[in-house]
Amino acid sequence: MFLAVSKKRLLSGLLVGAFGFLIVYLGDWWFSIAISLIVHLALLEFFRMAEFTGIRPATKTTLLACQILLFFTQLSSQGYISIEISDAILPLSGAAICGWLLLQPVTGSIADVAASIFGLFYLGFLPSHWIKLRNLLEIDLTENVNLIPIDWSASITFGMLITFSTCFMIVGFDIGSYFVGKKFGNHSLSPISPSKTIEGAFGGLLFSILIGAYFGYLLRWEFGIFIGIFIGVLVALFSLVGDLTESMLKRNAGLKDSGDFLPGHGGILDRIDSYLFTPAIVFYIVILLSPLITS
Repeated sequence: MFLAVSKKRLLSGLLVGAFGFLIVYLGDWWFSIAISLIVHLALLEFFRMAEFTGIRPATKTTLLACQILLFFTQLSSQGYISIEISDAILPLSGAAICGWLLLQPVTGSIADVAASIFGLFYLGFLPSHWIKLRNLLEIDLTENVNLIPIDWSASITFGMLITFSTCFMIVGFDIGSYFVGKKFGNHSLSPISPSKTIEGAFGGLLFSILIGAYFGYLLRWEFGIFIGIFIGVLVALFSLVGDLTESMLKRNAGLKDSGDFLPGHGGILDRIDSYLFTPAIVFYIVILLSPLITS
C-alpha cells in the first residue's frame, strides 16, 4: 500500500515538475495562462476550506477579480498598458468584492469580507509576481551592464533565469527539509504542522543557500555568490512561511489536505503553498539590489 502511494506521489510529482519547467521555459502568455489556471483551482480549494468553517466568501467575484489582476499584470509586464493601470486592479477588486457582499440577501460578515479579500491577496496579488518575475528584462534593471554572461544563448532572458533559480531554491528547500527532517529531525518546528522539524528547516535552508550561491556564481556577478546566498535565505524563510500558513488554514478548517487533485500530494494549494510568498520577495529584492549587481 505504501509503495503504491509512493509511486503515485513520485509520478505526479515528476509530471508537475515537468509541467512547471515547460511553462517557465515558454514564458510569455503560456506562462501567464498556466499561472491563471493554477490560481483558479487553488482559489476553489481555498474557498472550500473557508466554507468548512461557516464563512460565505464572495467566491465568483474573487475568482473573476484574480483573473483580471493576472491578465493586466501580463499586459503591463509586456508594456501594453501602464503599471499604474495594472496597480489599480487590486483596490478596485477589493471594492467590488465588498460591494458584492453588501448586495447579498444576508449581508456579509467580517469573516466573509476578510476571507474574500485575503483570497484576492493570497491567490491573486502574490502569484501575479511570478508573471512580473518571468517578464523581468535586463533593461528593467540596467542599460550598461550585462546581467547574463554574453557567451550564453540569446534565448536565455534574465526573467527566465531568475524564475528558474527561484523555483529550484524552493524545490531545494522542500527536498532538504523532507530528507534532513526524516533522518535527523527530533524537535518539532511548530504545533501547526507537527511533522516539520527544526532540523528539517535548517536542512532545507542549507539546500536553498547552496542553490542560490551556485546561480550567483554562474552569473559571474560581482558579489554574485553572496547575493545568491542572501536570496537563498529569503526564499527558504518565505517558503516555510507559505507552507505553515497553508497548514494553519487547513488546521482551522479541520482538513488534512486542501483537495485531492494530485494523487499522493493532495490538492493544488498543498503543492503551491511554498510558491506564494516567494516571487514577490525575490522580485523586489532583485530590483533593490540591482545597483549592487550592476556596480
